Amino acid sequence: MRFEWSDAQQDFKRRVLDFLRDNLPADWDATAQHGPGSDKQTQFSRTFCKKLAQAGLLTPNWPRAWGGEDLDPWCQRILAEEMWSVGEPRGAQYMNVNWIGPALIKYGTDAQRQRYVPPMSSGDAIWCQGFSEPDAGSDLASLRTRATADGDIYRIQGQKIWTSYASAADMCFLLVRTAADSKHGISILLVPMNTPGIEVRRIPSLVGEGDIHEVFFDNVEVPRTVLLGAEGQAWEIISTALANERIGIPRYAFARRCLDRAVARLRSRQRFADRAVRLQAATAAAFCEAARLHSYSCIDMRARGLSMNAEASAARVATVMAERKVAEFVVEFLPEALSGGDGLLEAHHQRAIVAGIASGAAEVQLNIVATDLLHLPREPR
Repeated sequence: MRFEWSDAQQDFKRRVLDFLRDNLPADWDATAQHGPGSDKQTQFSRTFCKKLAQAGLLTPNWPRAWGGEDLDPWCQRILAEEMWSVGEPRGAQYMNVNWIGPALIKYGTDAQRQRYVPPMSSGDAIWCQGFSEPDAGSDLASLRTRATADGDIYRIQGQKIWTSYASAADMCFLLVRTAADSKHGISILLVPMNTPGIEVRRIPSLVGEGDIHEVFFDNVEVPRTVLLGAEGQAWEIISTALANERIGIPRYAFARRCLDRAVARLRSRQRFADRAVRLQAATAAAFCEAARLHSYSCIDMRARGLSMNAEASAARVATVMAERKVAEFVVEFLPEALSGGDGLLEAHHQRAIVAGIASGAAEVQLNIVATDLLHLPREPR
């Protein structure tokens, strides 16, 4: 099959590339080395995303009524690929674009949409997601943070962990337990991060410059109007949201750019003629291409209005494998790049290490693929 963008999609891609050329600073690669979770890049994203919004390139796939251009999911993919290929200058705001904003548009009340969506589409909002807990990582059905109704308020008690961007976020898309049922007892609250009783503690990153935190909720009071959807509806909402998140980060684009960079360095040093080196480079390139096409199959489903779950998990696993293959290639054939020889390749290596954890552990995604996509029998206990 020969895959090509349509004329309209090619025009959109040119808009994105022209914007990046005109708005990324000359030393952007040095900033991108810090990673999208770093304080430096988060700060840069605040100005960058406002410019993106003014150019109509922050939320182009959203409805016009909410700051978008009603463009198709393929344009959203083009935008995401080009942003990730240069190191994701949108920082934390990619979450707004990919799934928090669409979830609010679909399930929010008129008052919630009017309050929260315009700041997202104008590039003025940073959100974090309060999902994982110390005893409930990728197993969200086990979460224990509780919201107890008391008249016209909820009282929140509990803890979240591995929360990206919590120290910079204005709002938290928070999963809480409102009933005992494992899945249907979970609800979503839209909680301002400056609410009394919320404490954020940064978790030191072992690799690179991460932005992860513990977040504690000590008798936090919020009005019941912050409930998104109905009580117990969170599983339905996040099933769609998580599928969008899993394919919304085209890490394979950055991996392929870094692979090409590594190959170019090897060529310049006359170290690419060896058959073993070229074979491993080709293998890593094939993994990147497989991840891209896996992702495209999910975008095609979205464009046709089909729901996806396990398919998104399969695409996510393919992307993790591509990142790892590129990282392994650099470690084996260009190790000096990881000790101060090339900041961008070093940054990719650091991101590849955590790729299998972010957005849901790869092992959990494999279980979803096995049961829901391949329909493999579970081993008896």
